[in-house]
Amino acid sequence: MLRIAMISYHTCPLATLGGKDTGGMNVYVRDLTRELGRMGIHVDVFTRSQDEHVPHVLHDLGYGNRVVHIPAGPEQPFPKAQLPDHIPQFVEGVKQFATEKGLHYDLIHSHYWMSGIAAEMLAEAWKVPIVHMFHTLGEMKNRIATRESEKEGPSRLLGERQVLARADRIIAATLAERAQLQWLYKADQKKIVVIPPGVDVGHFYPIPADEAREAIGIPKDDRMVLFVGRIEPLKGVDTLIRAMACMRMDEIEKPAYLAIIGGDPNANPEDMSDEMTRLQNLCADLSMEHIVVFLGKRSQDTLPYYYSAAEVLVMPSHYESFGMVALEAMACGTPVIASQVGGLAFLVVDGVTGFHVPNGDSDALCAKLGLLLQDGDLRMRMGAQAAEYARGYAWENISRQIIKVYESLLPTAEVQK
Repeated sequence: MLRIAMISYHTCPLATLGGKDTGGMNVYVRDLTRELGRMGIHVDVFTRSQDEHVPHVLHDLGYGNRVVHIPAGPEQPFPKAQLPDHIPQFVEGVKQFATEKGLHYDLIHSHYWMSGIAAEMLAEAWKVPIVHMFHTLGEMKNRIATRESEKEGPSRLLGERQVLARADRIIAATLAERAQLQWLYKADQKKIVVIPPGVDVGHFYPIPADEAREAIGIPKDDRMVLFVGRIEPLKGVDTLIRAMACMRMDEIEKPAYLAIIGGDPNANPEDMSDEMTRLQNLCADLSMEHIVVFLGKRSQDTLPYYYSAAEVLVMPSHYESFGMVALEAMACGTPVIASQVGGLAFLVVDGVTGFHVPNGDSDALCAKLGLLLQDGDLRMRMGAQAAEYARGYAWENISRQIIKVYESLLPTAEVQK
């Protein structure tokens, strides 16, 4: 049986979604690990412990696969800028766990640049290959940053280049990401393989809208435009709020409101994130408080109900390496309107599973929203096409591609043992 050390240093795959550092990567690591377990591959996911009251080893992913919380620095959340300092302690904790359990890992699969640095240290000790996935790229985030405070520092940019040089294979989510790695990082193209993330079609599937609305406690006649994601500037939520503000609700048979899942809208003013404060102030300036509802974080178990209850999901991001939320919504039979950027330009099929709109163009987004809200037949047709399209991304199909990458780096005897 193959034994994989999965590294997710800065965020735990079991964390509640919608927080500052929880999103598509958490879902990716969790669901890939589960599917690999179904296929008979043993995976231990190593992550930094952020809560001393949480057991250090959990079996929540099933199939004998574990999430192992390694103490590295204070067992509490702290700023990302301080996390690299504790990577060596994290690595020693991983090595100690493997020694105490008498384990030999055949391969390391790391996620995000800090995990890649940890993987390099572990690979040197264990003499095993590294498969890495970045999920987001610092150079791309810097290209779309509007303020200096949003930019990534030199340690991340240098770290990403270090990981690119050491990793044996890089998994890019889309052709766009592969091009970005080549263009911005001069990456060795022979190392890169394009494999999109998957979706759990046993969890995300179309639920009748009336049943979905009842399950989440909203009136059956409500019409909801939905956003799901982290509350940060690169997600472009302000563009969506402006698009809702420009809509002529009197021209729509049944007006709709905007539900925003993510962040903590009820935090004390001193604890609220700058972006959440900015968005709430924008709603007040536009007199949109009665149209925009900030729901805060929601568990992954409830998301299929929200997706199925929504008329449309909107991803107005300035940058997305892929766009897991869009794939989940499509799997639930909900059309998606997305910025024509990064992975979203590949994932959402314009005019088939939803619409593309130019990045940051609230007027164009307003027009597409109005079209979908007014045309029920179009909405139903696109939703059905979206669900069919998403089934091609079932984790069973994606995991097989990833296993082939693993096997390509291992001797035949290791694969067969």
